[in-house]
Amino acid sequence: MKSSHLLNRREVLRSMVGSSLLMPGIVSHLLAESGHTTDPLAPKHPHYPARAKRVIFIFSNGGVSQMDTFDYKPELFKADGKKTGVGGGLSNQQRALLRPLWDFRPGGQCGTLVSDLFPHLRELMDDICVIRSMKGDDNEHYNATLGMHTGSFFFSRPSIGSWVSYGLGTENRNLPSFVALAPQMPYAGTQIFNNDFLPAYHQGVRVIGGSEPIANLDRRTRQKGLQELELGLADILNNRHLKPRAADTDLAARIRSFETAFHMQTDAQEAFDLSRESDATLGLYDVERGNNDSFGWQCLVARRLAERGVRFVEIVDGSSSKNWDQHGNMAEHAIHAKNIDKPIAGLLRDLKARGMLEDTLVVWTTEFGRTPGVDGTKGRGHHSASFCSWMAGGGVRGGLAYGATDELASTVVENKVHVHDFHATILHLLGFDHEQLTYHHGGRDYRLTDVFGNVVHDILA
Repeated sequence: MKSSHLLNRREVLRSMVGSSLLMPGIVSHLLAESGHTTDPLAPKHPHYPARAKRVIFIFSNGGVSQMDTFDYKPELFKADGKKTGVGGGLSNQQRALLRPLWDFRPGGQCGTLVSDLFPHLRELMDDICVIRSMKGDDNEHYNATLGMHTGSFFFSRPSIGSWVSYGLGTENRNLPSFVALAPQMPYAGTQIFNNDFLPAYHQGVRVIGGSEPIANLDRRTRQKGLQELELGLADILNNRHLKPRAADTDLAARIRSFETAFHMQTDAQEAFDLSRESDATLGLYDVERGNNDSFGWQCLVARRLAERGVRFVEIVDGSSSKNWDQHGNMAEHAIHAKNIDKPIAGLLRDLKARGMLEDTLVVWTTEFGRTPGVDGTKGRGHHSASFCSWMAGGGVRGGLAYGATDELASTVVENKVHVHDFHATILHLLGFDHEQLTYHHGGRDYRLTDVFGNVVHDILA
């Protein structure tokens, strides 16, 4: 660098304190000198034209019962109390069958049967494709949650949100490409939004709600221009340090995070501010004005983030200690369903009214289902052999109930959809060939679907 471009320490400090107009030119010059000009989160084109531009992924933690929600089994109502080898947990011992506690009624023009646990969602079944033939590989919460989020049931791998961020980049450089609205952590903890071996740019940002949705987001100083100048100088020095270490993605991501964090001080704060939402909109999501802790708040913020260009938003329903895992009393499902039914229905209605549902894929799932046989006193056990998930918008056929289980909702008998197939279909709707969205690590190419998975074409519009 020529001496004419050098500034001594006193001049730099005077420039910073006085908000000198020289600083932007200095920053531009030194950034160009550093050679660090590419943006790893720049928008990218998928493999082929996409039906969906973004995903809102709703995860109900603990194992939602399929036969009490979306998979109507009249024979199970009749067989209440009878002994069967399909029992609770992993045991094959004889256990009593347990009838569903809620009646089922047809929803929408399509007539898809949904239980009374979800009266608001039932009205929207013309927009929803229920998959009644889901299957996982593990009956333990941690492993099943890991598998649903990463495609790997036994080893840490990048989460689906990180894969989407890696494949698509971001539409808004002032917000993260991947946000996890997770006031409480579910089973598998931070792995649900972890980038693992993908570059650290793609790790999800956790939002907890409350008075400070993202920790330490407030500006350090209100003095005009001071923070910008300090960060600009830090960026110069950081990029000089990065230049001979270009392969260090963690270092590069840390540097980029300063820029994103700075812009988030305005953009994210605005996205989380519901004060300008109408009473009608708040009511749609079942949100009380001023309340930033409810599930409805999570759903409304998810819509606001999606419309501002965030590619993947996960909404976490339940924690590792308070969730849908009802071994003792299935009646407790009603508490959890009431908490999410109206807000999720409000999200779908709002997206549709705004013209966003067409290119926003909304996914609801849980890690596994429940057994038809009683477990504990009045509950059901873990059951990965069959469970329900659903999708809406983003190129999915609404009004469809896909796949089937046996008369007890115990085993898939038609159109099995493994977790890998589920992931392959989500990526397909985003424009990706799931076999080609790969990352080279440890001597091999990895992908979300491991070495499995088929796109479920029958559910595509």
